Amino acid sequence: MMQEDKGKPDKDSKKSVNASTNTPRIGVYMCHCGTNIAGVINVEELRQYVEKLPNVVVAKRYDYFCSVPGQAKIREDIPKFNLNRVIVAACSPRMHEPTFRKVSQEGGINPYLFEMVNIREQNTWVHMKEPGEALKKAKDLIRMAVARAARLEELTPKVVPVKKKVLIVGGGIAGISAALDLSDSNYEVYIVEKTPTIGGKMAKLDKTFPTMDCSSCILTPKMVEITRRPNIKLLTYSEVKSVDGYVGDFKVTVVKKPRYVIEDRCTGCGKCPDVCPIEVPSEFNEGLSPRKAIYVPFPQAVPQKYTIDRDYCIECFKCVDACGQLRAINFEQEPEEVVLNVGTIIVASGYDIYDPHDIEEYGYGRYSNVITALEMERILSANGPTSGEVKKPSDHQKPKHIAYIQCVGSRDARRNPYCSRICCMYAIKQARQIKEKSPKTEVHLLYTDIRAFGKGYEEFYEIAAKDYGVQFIRGRLAEMREDPKSKNLILRCEETLIGEPIELEADLVVLSVGIVPSSSAAELQKVLKIPSSPDNFLAEAHPKLRPVDTVVDGVFIAGVAQGPKDIPDVVAQAKAAASSASSLMSQGFFTLEPYFATVNEDLCTGCGKCVNVCPYTALKLNEARGKVEVNDVNCKGCGSCASTCPVGAMQLKHFKDDQIYALVENLVQH
Repeated sequence: MMQEDKGKPDKDSKKSVNASTNTPRIGVYMCHCGTNIAGVINVEELRQYVEKLPNVVVAKRYDYFCSVPGQAKIREDIPKFNLNRVIVAACSPRMHEPTFRKVSQEGGINPYLFEMVNIREQNTWVHMKEPGEALKKAKDLIRMAVARAARLEELTPKVVPVKKKVLIVGGGIAGISAALDLSDSNYEVYIVEKTPTIGGKMAKLDKTFPTMDCSSCILTPKMVEITRRPNIKLLTYSEVKSVDGYVGDFKVTVVKKPRYVIEDRCTGCGKCPDVCPIEVPSEFNEGLSPRKAIYVPFPQAVPQKYTIDRDYCIECFKCVDACGQLRAINFEQEPEEVVLNVGTIIVASGYDIYDPHDIEEYGYGRYSNVITALEMERILSANGPTSGEVKKPSDHQKPKHIAYIQCVGSRDARRNPYCSRICCMYAIKQARQIKEKSPKTEVHLLYTDIRAFGKGYEEFYEIAAKDYGVQFIRGRLAEMREDPKSKNLILRCEETLIGEPIELEADLVVLSVGIVPSSSAAELQKVLKIPSSPDNFLAEAHPKLRPVDTVVDGVFIAGVAQGPKDIPDVVAQAKAAASSASSLMSQGFFTLEPYFATVNEDLCTGCGKCVNVCPYTALKLNEARGKVEVNDVNCKGCGSCASTCPVGAMQLKHFKDDQIYALVENLVQH
């Protein structure tokens, strides 16, 4: 390994480095990154080229500049050569830009006079078979960075206070777990849940894989604990309407939908549904049993407060009479807006189940004995519509042969190309439960690939086949038709392991439906101004390094709102989100990157075009002055305003026009 430099220490090297930023003195450091870079290009040849570029005082190469010795070399060179700019050519800025900024600052340079060039991901990794072209590209990238670095300016980050209150959107297991952890840290927590009770989808489950624990036994104590914490405020049957402000000081408007029952007066005695004459399909039981027009979703619901469904209520007022002196029924209730002032937000909005109606060949909604796995989950539950006894919808008899069809709405290029992760395991779990209840019942599972990815999952899968006799068939369903007399289903598919077509007759077919983003996800995305990933789940800031952060400072995501996962991963991510929010609030302040827009009022004509395109509502037109004003904290530095301004009045700090032009000119002129 060799390292070389160019130039000599400045005669006045003892003076403050930052005092000489007007005359660029640039140090360029090229990393070998093991063989990731040096195995493709000749780094020494690159160094010799770079040392001759304008304003470059020193050019060095080293195996790993991110290592402690590598950082020390940069830190020592800053006063030695009186550098006032530093460039590191290595990997992605997402990996080590903060590392080298800190090194620059420790050497005496403003951290925003640092520039990082990605010659790994954007060069050697994609041009491994073209070393000559990769070297040429590396020269181009560093030459452009040197030109830009010469025009960089010192910037000062903005520090804002952070309120020690947090809003959690969603009251499923993710929201509950995050709330309890934050409550333990003595933060004030608000939970906003759109349904009348917390608990989410987990409340509908009978058992959980692979331990076969009772779902309610795990979840219900946590739900009850939420009500016992004085620093947790629960807003059920409520939705987030708008979010204003910024990290540390979010102003959230929540709409509480009318229950037509006064919560403070309702004791959950149950007299009102006893007299209610109206029955409608129960959402909790997936429409397989009725509920009354005045109801609590399930016996363990939290809070145990009744709600009147005005879509079905005939206003007979029998519930009013039954309520008696409590006078908890109020048909005059209106939606109520509540404004919350919080420092951080955690989005745990959960998911929806894929609706298989649009897959015509599976016959859901057309064949009476085709059900979804979530419907089967309720059937298997002791508190479900059949008290845990498996029965066919067509005649309420016990089925003799049950077939599961996997990947319904998942791993399908026409619908959702992603794997929903949980479907294989919940189907195996249900098959095992069926065999436990009725060992003579045949259970076939038609699968694409079994994905038993978690701790103990592979063993769980093997036990289902070996000990319980669940039969697995590797093959996609090709055709299904119903026998009009028996209502049995005839299934045809190819067993791909043996390469032969097979035909099965089942008297009950269960569709293992996948996971899709919740119906509220798209609206939350707009309200919170966070992007979605290609699968339409909410996008994290970085899939590996920042898996619970979003691009909006102070807003975190947890659970299936971020993407498909099972309960252990949901809880782990909820704890991570709670930890991230807690870490931010415990400091009491947040440092914002100074990449916000500025207005040259001498040029600004007040046309307002920049205001219209700003996705973060960071710009405001002062009509009295006829000038645009920038909210530094709301601005995320996206650059939409600068690219839209017809007169060049809008500039983005650290990405000013002359800095961008320097990049372009040094690319096209060589």
